[in-house]
Amino acid sequence: MSKSATTIDPICPGEILKQEFLAPLGISATALAARISVPPNRITRLIKGEVTLTAETATLLSAALSTTPDFWMNLQLHYDLERAARDQALRARVRKIRPLTEAA
Repeated sequence: MSKSATTIDPICPGEILKQEFLAPLGISATALAARISVPPNRITRLIKGEVTLTAETATLLSAALSTTPDFWMNLQLHYDLERAARDQALRARVRKIRPLTEAA
């Protein structure tokens, strides 16, 4: 995979939460946190991409935003896999691995 000038960074679930849900609803991260009974920093750190979305938070968000936990977890999974695919050190490590079927 070569990096081109048009490659964009993957979008974290928190950015989706902010742009697609909070902004249109006119609700702050703090207000959402209160609605789902979590500390405000859990939502603000999620929005900033500082923490990974957990199954618990996905479940709570789905209840508040009329989505599903799978929606949120799939966003996180896609984000994580995209970041891993762009990690040069990881890619170098993967190239050195021989499949078990070849190792015997």
